Amino acid sequence: MTWVQNLLSGVLIGAALIFMGFGVIGMFRLRNFYARILISAKVDTVGFLTMMAGIMVSAGFSFFSLKLGLITALVLLTNPIATHAIARSAHRSGYQVKRGPKDD
Repeated sequence: MTWVQNLLSGVLIGAALIFMGFGVIGMFRLRNFYARILISAKVDTVGFLTMMAGIMVSAGFSFFSLKLGLITALVLLTNPIATHAIARSAHRSGYQVKRGPKDD
């Protein structure tokens, strides 16, 4: 493994961890259910994709990286659909967002 490959994989994995950290902070800051489900979907999808890209760069071109690519494609397809189903079921069941002053 070359130093460029190490550097690129480290940058991708570091970016994924930073992105996930900001997502956790966003989950605590947002009070609304729909805003929380939106931020959790974005953090989960983009953070996971960036993390898997970093691991695939670190592993190089091999059967392992092919398996990671297939898992990543599966998550890319199913995660937004699952999040949409959760938000849609909340909306259809009549979940209302409480309107009121924020405590900040």
